[in-house]
Amino acid sequence: MTPPEALTAHDLVFTYRRGAPPVVDGLTHTFAPGALTAVTGPSGSGKSTLLYVLALMLRPTSGEVRWHGADASALPDAARARLRAGHAGFVFQDAVLDPARTILDNVREAALFAGMPDDEARARALELCERFGVGHRVDHRPGEISGGQAQRVALCRALLTGPRVVFGDEPTGNLDGASARVVWDALRDHARAGATVVVATHDERLAAEADARLVLA
Repeated sequence: MTPPEALTAHDLVFTYRRGAPPVVDGLTHTFAPGALTAVTGPSGSGKSTLLYVLALMLRPTSGEVRWHGADASALPDAARARLRAGHAGFVFQDAVLDPARTILDNVREAALFAGMPDDEARARALELCERFGVGHRVDHRPGEISGGQAQRVALCRALLTGPRVVFGDEPTGNLDGASARVVWDALRDHARAGATVVVATHDERLAAEADARLVLA
């Protein structure tokens, strides 16, 4: 399957168990390339779940997630995993770093699944770590850095392969203002470079800066 030019949810429904009310209910929306879309709404409105479905980590109960016009959500698990690895990045609210590995190895992890040559991955990882102010920490482990630094490391990991689509699940939610600005601006810059970027956020100030907004009830 070719990389996504646009990401589309078509009549998307997701429930966690049979008979339960849907968390996502009949959503149809196109997330345009070259734009950062903020997904907003109250707690419990399904923002995180929607991102996981769009990122092909969860299979919808019904409806489709279309990447480049094709129904990616219907692919077998292994094919969805390959598509994510090759073309997507994800920044979680809590950085989700491997505590046993160095910062550099945490960032390079994305390359293992995308098939990027190791020399290229290392050089790119070091470049990103320097860009986002954690270059002096690459030999440390996650327990030895601050929460703001850990989230910057997670951002480096998400951007390592130059993905065409990036998801952020409250990526600034646990950060101070300065760190939040670094993460948000990086995601916005990646969108302006042509990627499709979808970010769930409670931060109205940042959401107001997005190129588009999807409000969940």
